Amino acid sequence: MELVITEENFEKEVLKSDAPVLVDFWAPWCGPCKIMGPIIEEVAKELEGKPVKIGKMNVDDNPETPGKFGIMSIPTIIIFKNGEAVEQMVGVQAKEKLIEKLTAQM
Repeated sequence: MELVITEENFEKEVLKSDAPVLVDFWAPWCGPCKIMGPIIEEVAKELEGKPVKIGKMNVDDNPETPGKFGIMSIPTIIIFKNGEAVEQMVGVQAKEKLIEKLTAQM
């Protein structure tokens, strides 16, 4: 199950997480984001029980955080580890690629 990441819980859920965190920065009006949605859900299901977190942040509702990370296009996927952005991908990504990049951070 993916987390809903907001400005309010970003620090606790992402920056202070002991586990690597994949965050999908998206918006409801974005076509490619609609394609990524089910892929992110599949990644979350496949990695359930593993020491990782999967989250989604709506950039319309939470404009500050994407700005801090220089996000200009969505969907943007960032993998965080120990509070640092270690991997950033823009556009629709394959489920296998996301799982590979995320498990490499475990």
